[in-house]
Amino acid sequence: MLKKNIKSYLSKIKFGLGYNPKIESCQDWSRYIPRPYKSVLLLSADFEMAWAWRYSKSSENPLKRAIEKARIERHNVPLMLDLCDQYRIPVTWATVGHLFLHACSMMNEKPHSNLPRLDHFENAFWNFSGEDWFEYDPCSDLERDPEWYCPDLIKKIIDSQVDHEIACHTFSHIDCRDGVCTPDVLKAELTECKSLASLLGITLRSFVHPGHTIGNLDVLAAGGFTNFRTDYENLLGYPQKHGCGLWELKQTAELVFKESWSARYHVKRYCEIIRRAIKSRTVCVFWFHPSFDVKMIDEVLPEVFTFLRDNRNDIWITTHSEYVKFLDSKHE
Repeated sequence: MLKKNIKSYLSKIKFGLGYNPKIESCQDWSRYIPRPYKSVLLLSADFEMAWAWRYSKSSENPLKRAIEKARIERHNVPLMLDLCDQYRIPVTWATVGHLFLHACSMMNEKPHSNLPRLDHFENAFWNFSGEDWFEYDPCSDLERDPEWYCPDLIKKIIDSQVDHEIACHTFSHIDCRDGVCTPDVLKAELTECKSLASLLGITLRSFVHPGHTIGNLDVLAAGGFTNFRTDYENLLGYPQKHGCGLWELKQTAELVFKESWSARYHVKRYCEIIRRAIKSRTVCVFWFHPSFDVKMIDEVLPEVFTFLRDNRNDIWITTHSEYVKFLDSKHE
């Protein structure tokens, strides 16, 4: 607890001194921010349900934790959508492809036997040493196991008053690093996601690597994606276009409720970040897990969204793919 409190205190100091997030400069900011705006704000969600936590190293019982997180997410997503409708805030929902399914069953005595598997691996967040990557897939349906299937919430996103974006977060929340994931594995996962999304008339253009496991960029570009999000540092800056044609959208901060901070401080901090983005004419990239503490929805985001509404003339609030359309028009 002492270590966590010290870290929280130091974070406040760095923020107060203007060191976090780091601010980039650019002589021709208009190539990244359309006039008459002074800043661009992107907000994205890692929409995962139980798939993200089943091999988590932060829990003694990862599967139990995965179910708990999914139930929180089921509670929070409709509340978040209502809040977005109220303030007209679009979100890029980076969605695990399996959530499109209403049901699935065993194929050749294995879940999703048509898909190639990851070998055992370990990263900063997960440790996969199980028998099969899909070993926890219940192979049932939405009614019996709503933590693993989510077409109902995806429909709510699509039917919202705001034009949200459905993006891709792989089919089964895999580690995408080049040394872990072969191109064939990612290609198969992307194909499955695009096929399911197309049934709803959705073309997937934006991608978020699960667990920030950046890799296989050429595979993404070949699959028709235009952009991906990174979290190498907290940054108010500008996107970068890679040789493969993909735009890298660099994170500014995660929207997460920290128990060592008051709700008032959360509001002050996030609004100040937006204020700095406007002043420096930079791009602000916020992201969140919908399984975050509901205090974010009840006590923090309404005030942050009010601040955005009051400064809407200075901020273009848009989705990843819509922003990339603008970038491409300026960087042909």
